Amino acid sequence: MLKGIFKGITFEKRDIHVYVILLSAPVLLTLYRYHGYPKFFYKYFPQVKSLYEGDLIARYWQFGVFFVLMFILPALYIKFVMKGSLRQFGWGWGDVKYGLRWLITIPLLVAPIIFIASKMPSLRMEYPLAKSLLTDQSHLFIYETAYVMFYYVAWEFFFRGFILFGLKDRFGAVNAILIETISSCLVHIDKPEGEIVGSIVVGILFGMIALRSRSIWYVFLIHVSIGVLTDLFIIYFH
Repeated sequence: MLKGIFKGITFEKRDIHVYVILLSAPVLLTLYRYHGYPKFFYKYFPQVKSLYEGDLIARYWQFGVFFVLMFILPALYIKFVMKGSLRQFGWGWGDVKYGLRWLITIPLLVAPIIFIASKMPSLRMEYPLAKSLLTDQSHLFIYETAYVMFYYVAWEFFFRGFILFGLKDRFGAVNAILIETISSCLVHIDKPEGEIVGSIVVGILFGMIALRSRSIWYVFLIHVSIGVLTDLFIIYFH
């Protein structure tokens, strides 16, 4: 019976790592969605919800879970199963001249747009993720540092590193960019419509920059500048 089900489906042993990379997106993102969000944290640590800093702790939990799923696990797989190097997945600086060109240009162009967008009610309802920062900025530096070091590093490594660089040789650059764009877009579900649409454009553009520069670090820094500026504009100009 099983032979009939799988008739005509070819399993290529040489593509085992490709299958794992493709499956990692739905599996890891599902785990993150149901075990990394504040709702899960509050369910198992209800006493923290009553504390003023409860939303900060819940977000640190979120960033930490995301980092384990999207960075630690893929990095371990690359190192001990694929027997590869993180540099093969964009961990190095690559083409510095090309990367710096985009790193300087994009933040300068989008900063005014981010400032205008920060006035939109839908965006203000979403960011900053830790709403206590709107009234008390004493933990802002620690929060943004955790946001950058755990969430953004893991994000760029997983989507623009593990998936993009891991699939480009098998499917080609364009297909790999589209796959990582589809995957990263899904994380934005339930966010403002404009942000979801923007994530598609950004996914394609950042994918192109990462492949051309052979590095995730330039798009990481661009992404960080957009995210942190959004928080700061909303917090200090609300």
